[in-house]
Amino acid sequence: MMSWATLSVFVPTFLFVSLTPGMCMTLAMVLGMTQGVKRTLWMMVGELIGVGFVAAAAGAGVAALMLRQPELFIAFKWIGGAYLAYLGIMMWRSRGRMAIPSELDTGPAAGRLQLAIQGLVTAVANPKGWAFFMVLLPPFLDSSRPLAPQLSMLIAIILTIEFASMLVYATGGKTLRKLLGKSGNVRLLNRIAGTLMIGVGAWLALG
Repeated sequence: MMSWATLSVFVPTFLFVSLTPGMCMTLAMVLGMTQGVKRTLWMMVGELIGVGFVAAAAGAGVAALMLRQPELFIAFKWIGGAYLAYLGIMMWRSRGRMAIPSELDTGPAAGRLQLAIQGLVTAVANPKGWAFFMVLLPPFLDSSRPLAPQLSMLIAIILTIEFASMLVYATGGKTLRKLLGKSGNVRLLNRIAGTLMIGVGAWLALG
């Protein structure tokens, strides 16, 4: 297992990084606004699977190999970025299942699989995420101890903090929806959400 001294440094370090606004946190806020916190949990499931995969690969050294094949990331992140930007445009126009309906409590919701795929693609298609974990994890791994238990504990902590952070952002999005929704500003909400979603897509594709 890992020493308490190591964990006492790792936990606040990753907590700070996780709470910093980024693609996944922005996505959580947008979906909290348009889909509600409960339905956003499906996006979080996909995102956590993606983050867990990237962290495990980085800890095992696979990330170094992946980063030597930039064409894989280029294709994946452009496809993912274009898809998120498309959803953002539909939100801006108050169309599609991702947009908030004119009546806040009615309208079709986005599919669970669609939400989960959004989270998974956003997490896995980000080369900066792979590079970040390659830099973050090795200093906290003790070469004199078995790798698997240490990596498992760190990934469990990462996923717990990541989930809590996304929950905070999704709740913030829902709160914003309630505040603006009282004034009947559904179109404004959709345009805010759409702009943020387009921004996430551009961030993913161009970052």
